[in-house]
Amino acid sequence: MLASSEVVVTLPTGVDLHARPAAQLVRTAMGFASSIEVHAQDRSANAKSLLAILALGATGGTPLRLSASGEDAGLAVEALSDCVAAFG
Repeated sequence: MLASSEVVVTLPTGVDLHARPAAQLVRTAMGFASSIEVHAQDRSANAKSLLAILALGATGGTPLRLSASGEDAGLAVEALSDCVAAFG
C-alpha cells in the first residue's frame, strides 16, 4: 500500500524545525512498520531518522510531503500529518 499527504509546518513563520518537534515526528514514525519519507523542497529524509529530519532545514510555513509504503502506510501518513499539525 502507498499513501501520501501534504502538510505545512505549523511553527511560526521562519522558526526552524528544532529537535523537540522533530523528535516527536520520529517517535510517531517509529510506531509504524511502513517505510516513511518526508520531502521538503528538493530534499528527502527518512522519517525515522532524527538527524535526517533536522537536515531538511524546514521552517515554519514550509510545505512537507509525507509518503509511506507498507501495510500501515495510510495510518502512518495520517498520524504524521496530525503530528506536524500539532507542532504550533
